[in-house]
Amino acid sequence: MPNARDLQQLEVPPGTGALDVLPALRRALDGAGPALLPVPPNTSADSAITALTGPLAPAEDDPDDPTSLVIATSGSTGTAKGVLLPASALRASAEATHRRLGGSGTWLLAMPAHHIAGMQVLVRSLIAGTEPHAVDTAEGFRPESFAAAAAEALAAPGRHYTALVPTQLSRLLTAGGEALAALAQFDAVLLGGAATPPALLQRARAAGVRVTTTYGMSETAGGCVYDGSPLDITEVRIDARGETGPILLAGPMRARGYRHRPNAEAFEGRWFRTGDLGRIREGELELLGRADDMIITGGVNIAPLPVERVLSEQAGVRESCVLGIEDPEWGQVVVAAIVPDADPPQVAALRAAVRDRLGAAATPKRIEFLDELPLRGPGKPDRRALAALLSA
Repeated sequence: MPNARDLQQLEVPPGTGALDVLPALRRALDGAGPALLPVPPNTSADSAITALTGPLAPAEDDPDDPTSLVIATSGSTGTAKGVLLPASALRASAEATHRRLGGSGTWLLAMPAHHIAGMQVLVRSLIAGTEPHAVDTAEGFRPESFAAAAAEALAAPGRHYTALVPTQLSRLLTAGGEALAALAQFDAVLLGGAATPPALLQRARAAGVRVTTTYGMSETAGGCVYDGSPLDITEVRIDARGETGPILLAGPMRARGYRHRPNAEAFEGRWFRTGDLGRIREGELELLGRADDMIITGGVNIAPLPVERVLSEQAGVRESCVLGIEDPEWGQVVVAAIVPDADPPQVAALRAAVRDRLGAAATPKRIEFLDELPLRGPGKPDRRALAALLSA
């Protein structure tokens, strides 16, 4: 490639200001402009961000399928990576999403657009030729602001979609009123970014909200498995001798590689090794959590996600997060952080529920009640921050 294309930062304002990036995003998708590195405001001088910018190497670009976006992500490792997403991957993901949901439509942006989930709301809108709307988040995510923005989006003809993280959905369900009434009018509400508590999903569907859970990451141009079923472009493989093991994903939505590391080990031929553990049950993918979140207590491997699901099903539990804390006797012990409702549950009842469903080894030896869970990215629990808090 004689003239290397440049990778330039694209500052993405929060809320309604994110819509201002649409012209630059369109040029990047068409290959008429530089590749873009979406960043939140006031982070352009961050050394991890500046290290990602500059001319793209030959293995990081293709004149016939230009790299449109590089999404900065630390995943669960804390090490900054730039995910190289060609135009074809973004288009394949957007078009497959519309096929699964029943056709293109008007999208409402409710989460930060420098993350892949928010950016794909804008990409889908550009590819569909529809005008996206956005929630005003100047004062954070507020139900009344969502209701106002939803009213504008729902006034457009055709189908209507939005995407949320579980925390946002919980706030809208709790608020009720106009915000919940508006949410229930969307033809689909994509829910991702973090594991969805079963009780939250049940509440949403009982309220008439058409929730579709999603699984994916920046390396797959966003969600590529909906409600446990792969999109029509997605292949899923479990790399295991038994039924449980690492999840591998393949398809045209897969990223080109990582910035400065296009041949990283995670990209094995046409597969992407996610680092998540899962199994296939009755034709659907069941996510068990990150491999590096696995708790080894007394020589027994415990996946946190099934424990979190049991806890979240119990009365009085709004949110839960389970992790392993170092212990001199057990190696690690299972510890649960609970965000309770107004009527908090009894610790003994929570421990009994886990013991009955998952056995003694999975039962939390310690349960702490918190006002809120520390979060990272678009809404994932920050397990590192939580471990530091609970260890202290």
